[in-house]
Amino acid sequence: MHRILITGKNGQVGHELQRSLAPLGELIATDRQELDLSQSGERIEQALDRHHPDIIVNPAAYTAVDKAESDEETANAVNADAVGAIARWAARRGALLVHYSTDYVFNGDGERPWREDDATGPQSAYGRSKLAGEEAVRLAGSRHLIFRTSWVFGAHGSNFLKTMLKLGQERDALKVVDDQIGAPAPAALIADITAELIREYLAKPAGFAFGTYHLAPHGETSWHGYARYLLQRAASSGLPLRINPADIQGIPSSDYPLPAKRPANSRLCCDKLEKTFNISLPEWKSGVDQVLAELLNGASGNKGIPRE
Repeated sequence: MHRILITGKNGQVGHELQRSLAPLGELIATDRQELDLSQSGERIEQALDRHHPDIIVNPAAYTAVDKAESDEETANAVNADAVGAIARWAARRGALLVHYSTDYVFNGDGERPWREDDATGPQSAYGRSKLAGEEAVRLAGSRHLIFRTSWVFGAHGSNFLKTMLKLGQERDALKVVDDQIGAPAPAALIADITAELIREYLAKPAGFAFGTYHLAPHGETSWHGYARYLLQRAASSGLPLRINPADIQGIPSSDYPLPAKRPANSRLCCDKLEKTFNISLPEWKSGVDQVLAELLNGASGNKGIPRE
């Protein structure tokens, strides 16, 4: 039986990966106590030696985008140095490494969806650290898949969707940025696509199309459009809200200054993934609907809709 090690088991994607990968082998799901990516590369490789996985799936990351501006050293340790150590171990042992990256590796300009071969140009410490992690994987020469995704959310963990549901019940006025465009990516979708590609790899490793792929749903919206759609659906599903979703105000990013610059363009072109693996990605609204239903039904690991 194949041994599959997952990092960051308590994160949004890590939580879903435990579900999607369970049928594929013996899972070794680790958290920060079991595999701390802020440690030295030597300590990380020692931990991998103990578990000797055939496949490493690495959703763990330093994701505090604003904090990274004042703590770039830690962001680099987790998102770049540790990833390099994992990739080098995988290369020596012939293991497959699945790693996750972000649209923040691009400069965030323009309106065209980013393709895998577009020039990178991160505008934040977080983006620079994630790009360095990608480059470390490629340099190590391991068999790998790198998935760039964006605006990740799910029923488990903290995210924009759950914050908006909470605020919609507490406030009668909301302002949300309307000049950053992307597609909300469900953690469950990321985990399911990961499992599908690993399944294909295990069935036929020879000739498998390793490399970098963009992974996000079809369509696009702004954070403002996302919030309005979510709360409209929540209201129609019977969730009592203080705010009328139609009254949510859109504001420019300049009205909500943050330490780290956010990309105005987070669109990702996923044609390569769909064509290479004959995959049909869903529209972004379907993922929002599914997670909302899961929260309303109390079916997630964190039961129910977030409240005061």
